[in-house]
Amino acid sequence: MSQTVFVLEDEADISRLVQYNLEAAGFTVRPYMAIAQIVSDAERQPPALFLLDIMVPGGDGLDLCRRLRQNPSLSSIPIIFLTARAAENDRVHGLELGADDYITKPFATRELVARVKAVLRRFERPTVPTLVKFDAIEIDANAMQLRVHGELVTTTATEFRLLDYLARHPGRVFSRDHLLDAVWGDARFVTPRSVDVYVRRIREKIEVDAEEPRYLKTMRGAGYRFEIPKGMA
Repeated sequence: MSQTVFVLEDEADISRLVQYNLEAAGFTVRPYMAIAQIVSDAERQPPALFLLDIMVPGGDGLDLCRRLRQNPSLSSIPIIFLTARAAENDRVHGLELGADDYITKPFATRELVARVKAVLRRFERPTVPTLVKFDAIEIDANAMQLRVHGELVTTTATEFRLLDYLARHPGRVFSRDHLLDAVWGDARFVTPRSVDVYVRRIREKIEVDAEEPRYLKTMRGAGYRFEIPKGMA
């Protein structure tokens, strides 16, 4: 079965262009001109991915992203923003809300399709189950689940892949560019600043004090290092 993408875009020409190219790539597309029905439709039949404009009638794509991330049944579905708001602060804000990617208009259709596929690849499970456990943290790569003190903690696919990659290589220092290659796959589509945003979000979920991290350390001028306390791995 083809994967379904919910597309929120109020400009008819752009909506048709996006739908045509995604369907040509093998996806099923459900287009929306406004926000009203998206959450209820997704709860009945969850899509593989949300592709959201920000400035649309009857609401705000950023607010919709926030609502989706707070909805237990929809929180792990990847979200890509497709918007004319191209400022760096807008991009960072979108990622901080939990988006997996941020594409600005005008865009190349081949790049759009490539980035949709790249985000969905982050949901692919490993063929061999891997489990990392230390202190009160459990990272289950096969189920793509993070538990802290036994409680399931919601993560996006990108957050989980970055956390899992770092935790499976404890003690090693990784530059932002290396992490972009390892986790995002095609560093042309994102920036080193994106890594910083995701690291901050991960710290908020696993650290007792995100400002004084015990596990996910910043190595100034070099990148990031994940530390697992001795005897806890």
